[in-house]
Amino acid sequence: MKHLRHCTIIGIIFVMLTGTLSHFLYDWSGQNPVVGLFTPVNESIWEHMKLLFFPMLLYSLIMILKYRRQYPHIASALFFGLIAGTILIPAFYYAYTSVLGTNYLFWDIGIFILGIVISFWLAYRLTLSHRPEGATLVLGLAVGVLLLCFLWFSYHAPHTVIFQDPTVDSCFPDWQSENQLI
Repeated sequence: MKHLRHCTIIGIIFVMLTGTLSHFLYDWSGQNPVVGLFTPVNESIWEHMKLLFFPMLLYSLIMILKYRRQYPHIASALFFGLIAGTILIPAFYYAYTSVLGTNYLFWDIGIFILGIVISFWLAYRLTLSHRPEGATLVLGLAVGVLLLCFLWFSYHAPHTVIFQDPTVDSCFPDWQSENQLI
């Protein structure tokens, strides 16, 4: 249990650091389309969910390989934590911005950190409790679907608010110009 706790704390730090660095990686790479599959390509809430998802997915796979025999339910626990943390980012963001009427960088960073801590805390507690017994396949499929959505929507985003880049003057410039032709 001591090793699992230690590995969980390292995971929190790993995801904080790699998630923060990946925020800038797309631009640093010269906007490489392959890099954009795994890092934010714009400032939308959807793209910022990648900051938690991909680093935690990588770290989770390492933890699963390391601890799967000692903790047979670690995969489902980590998958649950990964999904929960990824969903918490937009939930917390839209909750606080609906109350305050705007967003603040300090709160956005806090949401990212809180999402990571909650993700790993849930995974740690569920691993020790054995509660996600039998849910590995369903949770793994959900993570797989989320992964495919991140990859596809990086360059084929639907015209909904969560995909909106707030740094662009018009919410959906391509969509609006298409509608003007009709």
